[in-house]
Amino acid sequence: MIRDNRNLLCAASASLRLCGLYTFSKRLLALLLLIPALAFAQSDSATSRAWNQPVKPYRVIGNIYYVGATEVSSFLITTPQGHILLDSGFEETVPLIRDNINKLGFKLEDIKVLINSHAHYDHCGGLADLKELTGAKLAASEADAALLANGGKGDFQWGDTFAYKPVTVDRKLRDRDTVELGGVVMTARLTPGHTKGCTTWTMKVEEGGRQLDVVFVGSASIPGYKLLGNAKYTNISEDYAHTFEVLKGLKCDVFLGPHGSFFSMKEKMARLEKGEKKNPFIDPQGYRDYVERAEKNYRDQLQKESRAKGGK
Repeated sequence: MIRDNRNLLCAASASLRLCGLYTFSKRLLALLLLIPALAFAQSDSATSRAWNQPVKPYRVIGNIYYVGATEVSSFLITTPQGHILLDSGFEETVPLIRDNINKLGFKLEDIKVLINSHAHYDHCGGLADLKELTGAKLAASEADAALLANGGKGDFQWGDTFAYKPVTVDRKLRDRDTVELGGVVMTARLTPGHTKGCTTWTMKVEEGGRQLDVVFVGSASIPGYKLLGNAKYTNISEDYAHTFEVLKGLKCDVFLGPHGSFFSMKEKMARLEKGEKKNPFIDPQGYRDYVERAEKNYRDQLQKESRAKGGK
């Protein structure tokens, strides 16, 4: 989801300006023709457009390929019996994903399973379309299934602001459940807080004769949330605390996530293109640094809210 509350407010206000009667310019009319439904027009903010620019697809490591956009990730995990796709980006990201999969020599219709990191519109907005296009089954956390079915409406933080096409979960997952296809085993680790069912996915790959642990972190950011006395998510603080314990306990060689900036994607892509021999996505320190920063932000906010309430 939007990681900075100021960016969120700017995105929302930009969307309202786009939809205002006084802004009906030629540019707006052309833009509206490209948007399938006005109900989803909020994803057309300056921020989301920047996040949704095309990226040349590439092999990350082993059988994991990046098929997403500049900032909203989508990962294709290939197997001899069909493929798994993690996250859809926005609804508008689907054509980019389709083209990227084709460029890599794979077929969209060979996707058998869709999985999700969390039920925010920038990571699941295209799941309904992808499910229809591929016939794949969607597996997602039990706690996020209702939000997905509601199309993002009724979110504890955003209400109905960031809606998307509703999508039905075929298999509801709990902590440590696995998704298996063609010899690939992906394990769902529930890391709630960012959403009530935010999910970190783990798997193993082989590269250069080594077996490596891959972590697709869900998200541990706190974009303007209230941690203490949150009536719509009463145990949010405890959930975040649990999440950091889980993340710190995971073995990680390859660090990936739902936003490219989480795992320094642009920099690592540039290193790949330069022909760097060591795969830059093998980055256990980067993962530890990410978790440490996120936990510090959590503790700092807890302290700030506690002080505001007169605590120590």
